[in-house]
Amino acid sequence: MRQESPSRPSGYGPGEAPRWEDYSKCIQCGLCLNSCPTYRVLGHEMDSPRGRIYQMIQVERGRLALGDSFVRHMDLCLDCRSCETACPSGVHYGRLIEAARGQIERSYHRGPGATFLRRLFFRELLPYPSRLRAVGKLMSLYQRSGLEQFVLASRLLKVLPANVEKAARLAPRVENPFFRVGTVTPAIGTRRYRVAFLSGCIANLAFARLNEATVRVLARNGCEVVVPKDQGCCGALCVHAGLRDLARAMAVRNIRAFAREPFDAIVTNSAGCGSVLKEYPGLFEHGSQEHLAAAELFSARVKDVTEFLAGAELNTGLAPQRVRATYQDPCHLLHAQRIRKAPRQLIGAVPGIELIEMKEPDICCGSAGVYNVLHPEMAAPLLAAKMRRVDETGAELIVTANTGCLLQMRAGVAASSNPRRRVLHVVELLDEAYRQA
Repeated sequence: MRQESPSRPSGYGPGEAPRWEDYSKCIQCGLCLNSCPTYRVLGHEMDSPRGRIYQMIQVERGRLALGDSFVRHMDLCLDCRSCETACPSGVHYGRLIEAARGQIERSYHRGPGATFLRRLFFRELLPYPSRLRAVGKLMSLYQRSGLEQFVLASRLLKVLPANVEKAARLAPRVENPFFRVGTVTPAIGTRRYRVAFLSGCIANLAFARLNEATVRVLARNGCEVVVPKDQGCCGALCVHAGLRDLARAMAVRNIRAFAREPFDAIVTNSAGCGSVLKEYPGLFEHGSQEHLAAAELFSARVKDVTEFLAGAELNTGLAPQRVRATYQDPCHLLHAQRIRKAPRQLIGAVPGIELIEMKEPDICCGSAGVYNVLHPEMAAPLLAAKMRRVDETGAELIVTANTGCLLQMRAGVAASSNPRRRVLHVVELLDEAYRQA
């Protein structure tokens, strides 16, 4: 692909935009097509990675408006980054789609309903842990009182947009009590590491038991675990939605919260969070050099929990788990962080586990943050395909390493012919084996 001078002014506004040094690496070979979930389902060139890159270039050259068509194709991307794994030229597609969405956020006017909901969720809730806890208490009351069951069984949701009903049915269960931040858990036995745990935002409410299991497993492996009180949302959902200024503010907050004490590693149990935490420097490439330097120091210490444990001398005091299991690769662990062996190594360390690899474990399950709510018509066939691959293994247990994947796979199991099949995070599996030993 050769560089051309745009015949018209760029269609992008001020701020970050898809860059020549990133998109010029695309040689339009098409090797990404079969790895792209939207192309696999729709078969549309404009809904493939190279098709989206082509559209980004046309907007820059003033040949395509940053309008409804462009926004529709950019929004439909899951940002799973499987095309990066398939690409022979090293295109950093994640940078491109996230920069394009940043331009959309700045320059494109969505309808009043979408604008209100995006502002409510991204700007009024995610940045504020206290507000999230308040909403969590209301959700808990809604779910535990029986009101949720009544609403889902009634026709009340039918009069609302389809996305509202989908969100209501996919809403995670609030787990009481919430996960506590501002704690220090001592290592069990000899302390070998001192680590910080980034527990997330919604995860503190909906995956509190997973977070507790993560702390226990780290402690079992000689870690003193610090959960900094002043941490907040990692910013992953904002990055993927194009709200880069908000994501930067979240990054600054976390960098400051974790910079106050020395740690051997900053650990996360969510692949989606981990990929953004490791890419914090990309948020500050065009800003403060001080923030950029701090982001680089922060990101250099970030480890996915499976990555950290596999790199340590694992405590092998695990009780046998006589079960056939299969592993679902979270997109942002495999494609963004390039971590494949670590979770499988940990699963294999549990005595009695029969690990059966499913076909196409690296194709997105359709979760992708809030994608399954925003685009249920695309997420549904992706989940159905994933569940067929699970069924082929005959596994009684699905193991994964990301909170969004846990929710999506559990929804798939609930709707399947085998609703007793379990879905666990890798560290939940290890925790059960340790506690039974």
